[in-house]
Amino acid sequence: MTLLRVAAAQVSAGPDPVANLAGAVEAVRRAAADGASLVVLPEAVMACFGTDPASVAEPLDGPFATGLRKVAADLGVVVVAGLFEPAEDGRVHNTLLVTGPGVETSYRKIHLYDAFGSRESDTVAPGKELVTFGYRELTIGLATCYDLRFADQFTALGRLGAELVVVPASWGAGPGKEEQWDLLTRARAADAQAWVLACDQAYVPPVGTDPLGIGRSSLTTPLGQTAARLGAAAEILHATVDTEVVAAVRARVPIL
Repeated sequence: MTLLRVAAAQVSAGPDPVANLAGAVEAVRRAAADGASLVVLPEAVMACFGTDPASVAEPLDGPFATGLRKVAADLGVVVVAGLFEPAEDGRVHNTLLVTGPGVETSYRKIHLYDAFGSRESDTVAPGKELVTFGYRELTIGLATCYDLRFADQFTALGRLGAELVVVPASWGAGPGKEEQWDLLTRARAADAQAWVLACDQAYVPPVGTDPLGIGRSSLTTPLGQTAARLGAAAEILHATVDTEVVAAVRARVPIL
């Protein structure tokens, strides 16, 4: 059995990567001080949607990633955060950086948010590869925001051994969107038969069709039960993931 203390830092990013890095670092420090070993920040924490992503995109050795890498190393925690990385075709990748002691990987968002009037694919190139990584005897999978609408991705992560899937997000507000977020986070945990830690941006009043966040970050059990959930405001969710629960669920309900 492995127990892991996790945190979802539900912050709100603006358009300035320098200011956002300072806020992200402070959130990681607060989460680590309260005992978290894995700290998840939202999608687009480098710069909010509505910002031209090509104008702020940096490689994974750029200042934003380097700043997160440093705080993770200093505190001995693993950090997962959403940033924009240049793509070869002139667009960017919507990338999750994972960094910390003994861990360094990244995931490029596969399913782009071409929905509800948004056209993420105009500026973002899709990734192609599922990604998992090992940390403290756990296998952890990665997904981003709109990926939540694609059950097969989470089933595949479960089959790859993921016991926890972390999902940074910047969910768009609108009629029924809170209910969809709640439903999808719970359903995808059941599909993967894994814990799902979903970290959204804190609620920001809607501006056009840009997905700016609704809050409601949550931890869901492998049976799709909500173990913890935040409200709309900026705060940090703390919880514990127990891998014994994953093994028990997969033994009783062998759908994978």
